[in-house]
Amino acid sequence: MEEKVMSLREHLEELRKVLIISLVTLVFTTVVSYFLLREQIMAILLEPVKPFKISLVYITFTEAFLTQLKASLLAGIVLAIPIILWQIWSFIVPALKPQEKKYILLLVPVSTILFIGGILFAYKTVFRLAVQFFIIQGGVVPGLTPMISISKYFSFLISFLIPFGLIFQLPLVIIFLTRIGVVNHRLLAANRKYVLLLIFTVAAILTPPDVISQILMGGPMYLLYEVSIWLSRLAAVRSKRMVQEQDT
Repeated sequence: MEEKVMSLREHLEELRKVLIISLVTLVFTTVVSYFLLREQIMAILLEPVKPFKISLVYITFTEAFLTQLKASLLAGIVLAIPIILWQIWSFIVPALKPQEKKYILLLVPVSTILFIGGILFAYKTVFRLAVQFFIIQGGVVPGLTPMISISKYFSFLISFLIPFGLIFQLPLVIIFLTRIGVVNHRLLAANRKYVLLLIFTVAAILTPPDVISQILMGGPMYLLYEVSIWLSRLAAVRSKRMVQEQDT
C-alpha cells in the first residue's frame, strides 16, 4: 500500500514538473515576443488592411497595450508548443503501449501541420476577402468613415484563424470516425452534393459577390472533404485487412 502511495506521489511530482516547465517556457516566450518581436508580430497581423489605407485606433488607455500583449501571448504559445509537447510526451510515454506510441507520433505532427495550414489559408485568403467585402460594403453608404479599434480587429482576425485551423482537422476526424464505424466512405460520397452546396453557400455569404472569391474559399474546403473521403476509404481497407490477418 505504501509503495502505491509513493508511486502516486512520484507521478504527481512529475506532473507538477511538466506543468512548471511548460508555464515557465510560455512566460519566457511571451516576454521575448513582446519585447523583441512585438513590432514584427503586429506588422504581420495588420498587413491585410494595408491595401485599404485604414488606420486602426484605440479608444481606451489600455486597449493598444492589451492587444499587443494578446498578440505576444499568441506568438509565445506558438514558440513554446514544441517544448510543451515534448514535456507532455515525456510524461505520458511510460504508460503507452508500442502501438499507441506509433499512433501518437504520427497523429501529433500531422494534426499540427493541418492546424497551421488552416490558419495560413485563412490568413492569406479568407480573412483578406472578408476584410475587403466588409470595407467595400461599409463604403456604400455616403459619409461613413471606417474607425476600427485595434482590439476589435484582433478579435475579428482570431475568429477567422482558429476556426479554419480546426476545420483543417476534418481528415483526422473522418479517419477516426471511420475506424470506429460511425461513418464510411460510401456515406460521405453519397452526401457529396449536399456538402458541396453547403460549402459554396457559406462561401457566397462570406466572400465578395464574384465567382473567383467564392472558389478561393469554397474550393479548398471541398477539396478537403474529398481528401477526407479518400482517407476514409483507405482507413476502411486497412481495418478490413487487419481483421482478416487476425482471423488467419
